[in-house]
Amino acid sequence: MTRPVIPIPKTPSPPFPLLVKRAPIIAGFGRGSSAIGCPTANIPIEALSEADKLDTGVYFGWCKIHPVDTQKDVHQRQDGTQVEFKYGDGLRKEVDINTVLPMVMSLGWNPFFKNKEKAAEIHVIHKFPETFYGAELTFNILGYIRPELDYTSVESLIKDIGIDIEVAKDSLATEGYQSYKEQVHNVK
Repeated sequence: MTRPVIPIPKTPSPPFPLLVKRAPIIAGFGRGSSAIGCPTANIPIEALSEADKLDTGVYFGWCKIHPVDTQKDVHQRQDGTQVEFKYGDGLRKEVDINTVLPMVMSLGWNPFFKNKEKAAEIHVIHKFPETFYGAELTFNILGYIRPELDYTSVESLIKDIGIDIEVAKDSLATEGYQSYKEQVHNVK
């Protein structure tokens, strides 16, 4: 499948920017880290009120992780595996949490994995020392990178994810997108 080239405007254009305040990070399918080497922070699709109005595909923007002050516990994924919810415990202040970081988001059905439910999966472009299930995520969506594609191999999916991350980083480094960090930073 050929990857379409979608021009990124110099600044967000309608319907962007979209801001989501403090969505809980839930356990996803567990394949982001294990199958494709790209860990994701999944959020409930209901937390993204604009989800039905947006095309499926890959988006980019800024995000901030908020720790939640509660006891660690264990949740079960749909496949039965256990996931420890640490709520942001073990993350470093002003390095991992309470700081604005770049992100890419996959919104859709992930046809390669044959999802039965629409999902919002955010890859924070940052290396974390711990998982942060149960923490909350504030993020904005500033632009659209490409539509959702059905890949013939996991290698081609991984290659496109790498391109998505570079497109996001390059776009967010420009003056037209830098100012939108404040939109996320200002959410307490």
